[in-house]
Amino acid sequence: MFTGIIQTVGRIVRLEPRGGDVRLAVDTADLDLADVQLGDSIAVSGVCLTAITLEPHGFSADVSNETLSLTSLGQLKAGAPVNLEKALRLADRLGGHLVSGHVDGLGKVVSIVPDGRSQRWTFEVPAAISRYIAAKGSVCIDGASLTVNEVAGHRFGVNLIPHTVEHTAFHARRVGDAVNIEVDVIARYVERLLASGEAPKLDEAFLKQHGFA
Repeated sequence: MFTGIIQTVGRIVRLEPRGGDVRLAVDTADLDLADVQLGDSIAVSGVCLTAITLEPHGFSADVSNETLSLTSLGQLKAGAPVNLEKALRLADRLGGHLVSGHVDGLGKVVSIVPDGRSQRWTFEVPAAISRYIAAKGSVCIDGASLTVNEVAGHRFGVNLIPHTVEHTAFHARRVGDAVNIEVDVIARYVERLLASGEAPKLDEAFLKQHGFA
């Protein structure tokens, strides 16, 4: 599990084809790997990967065809910036929200508009994902935990403060770029309970207000 609080921006060193999938090498910049062991999880732009080799300032991981098809990792080139976060420890602060590192699909940057010192970003996602995104709820974009401002159909908006833009890979994103989207796992559990008919009766107005009806 992760928190969606980006710890540093690393860079792709290489993507090496290996029998149909890819071995990914990442330069972790100033991220301290002293407490990371082989087999530990590291989120790379929101994708949970298993470290199979470790170096003082980098690691490599095998990326399956399934992951390549559902995420932006297969589209990245050597030198591309990526958001990095080590796995959550039980004693850590949960500054964002609970993130699994299991990407639900790809979104697209639709617009980036200045808003004071901040920026308003609009993303478009497939219908299968948009149903889980609600205003004032949480969403994970390229590994970053963000609060949804508004939702309109298959599009939604977020606000990025200067610190977030400067200290994540968002500074390199442009309109039209693909981003990794992970919806809040709570939304999926709520849907499952409602579909099973075993959930407590919830007020219809409450469900509509929170995007579940």
